[in-house]
Amino acid sequence: MIEFKNLNKSFGDRQILKDLNIDIPQGKIVFVLGMSGTGKSVLLKNIVGLLKPDSGEIWVDGFPVHEMSEKQMSQVRKICGMVFQQPALFDFIDVYENVAYGLRRHERLREEQIQERVVESLALVGLKGIEKKWPHELSYGMKKRVSLARTVALKPKILLFDEPTTGLDPISTSRVNELILDLSRKLGTTSIVVSHDMKSALSVADHIIVLDKGRMLSQGSPTDMRNSSEHLIQEFLQEV
Repeated sequence: MIEFKNLNKSFGDRQILKDLNIDIPQGKIVFVLGMSGTGKSVLLKNIVGLLKPDSGEIWVDGFPVHEMSEKQMSQVRKICGMVFQQPALFDFIDVYENVAYGLRRHERLREEQIQERVVESLALVGLKGIEKKWPHELSYGMKKRVSLARTVALKPKILLFDEPTTGLDPISTSRVNELILDLSRKLGTTSIVVSHDMKSALSVADHIIVLDKGRMLSQGSPTDMRNSSEHLIQEFLQEV
C-alpha cells in the first residue's frame, strides 16, 4: 500500500531521513517507533505531501507521491486520513459540524447522507448522541475521538496517526489503542501509527518499525521486538 525507496530528507545541514526503505502492506497496523527527533513525523508528512523528499521515491496506493504536484496530491489526500497529535477541533461549531466539515468540503452529499455519516462515525469511536455538544464541553480524550470520527467520516483507505496517545492518561491511552485496532479491522484500512510508546505497539501492531537517527534500526512483529537484542529496543522494552 505504501512504499519508501531510498528516501532522504534534510533540513539545512541536518539530515533527518537517510536512505530509508520501507514497505507498508495493505490492511496492516504498522507502528513506527523511535526517539524524539528521529524523523517519525517527518515520514508521515512526506506520505501526504506536507513535506517533499530531497531524493528517493514514495508510492501510495500506486501514486508516485515524490513527483506529484500540489494539485495532483488531492488524489492521495482523499485516500489518506491523518489524525494529528492535537485534536484541532473548531471551537465555534458543535461536534456535528466538526465531523461534517470534511464531508461538506470534499464530498457531494445530501444533508441526510452527511447526517448518516456523522452519526455512524461518532458511533464507531464510542460517542453516540453527542452531536449537539460543543468542544469546550468535552474532555481531552473525547476531543481526540471526535477528531478521529472526523477523519474516518471520509472513509479513507489509509489512516495516519501522529503520536495519538500523547498527553492521555493510561485509561484514555488504552481506549485510543482499542479504537485504532477496532477501526482498522472494521474499516479494512492500512494504519500507520507514529509513536514512542512500545507498550501500545506491542498490544496493537501487526508490524513494528524502529527508526534511529533517520535510519531503520529494526522491523518485525511484536514477538520479534520482545526478542530483540538491539540496545535501543531493550531500552523501550524496559519502559513497558
